Amino acid sequence: SEVDHLCGYCGYALNLSSSTRNTANIGSKYGKLIRKGVVSFFAIDESRFTQTDEVSCTPYFRSSRSWGFFRKRTRLLCRKCSGHIGNAYDDKDSALYDTLDDTLASSEVSSMSSRKKYVIKINALQPSSDDSGVPFSQ
Repeated sequence: SEVDHLCGYCGYALNLSSSTRNTANIGSKYGKLIRKGVVSFFAIDESRFTQTDEVSCTPYFRSSRSWGFFRKRTRLLCRKCSGHIGNAYDDKDSALYDTLDDTLASSEVSSMSSRKKYVIKINALQPSSDDSGVPFSQ
């Protein structure tokens, strides 16, 4: 069933559709995200959010063999009440790139379209209709 999500703070329609939920990594990684209280989307209606960029300066692992230091993320705020709904990340360091062969020239990787990954806090959402599918349980 198709579920649209509203801002958990003010009820503003965020047009987050369950059909754009990123369930490609539905295995253990997805379970970990749910336990952390977040859910991943591969597309959002950017007009429903105010976006502010921030750079965090903490080490993180791209894969077991490489790590980065500066990670740019975009805070996604409700356009109506400015509640913090989640974050957007450039998807360069996601599983998409982890599966690429390390011998691939970096120029080939950078010419691939930069996709974004959207991580939305479950407790910042409320469903707008009865979800006959699996409810978000925390």
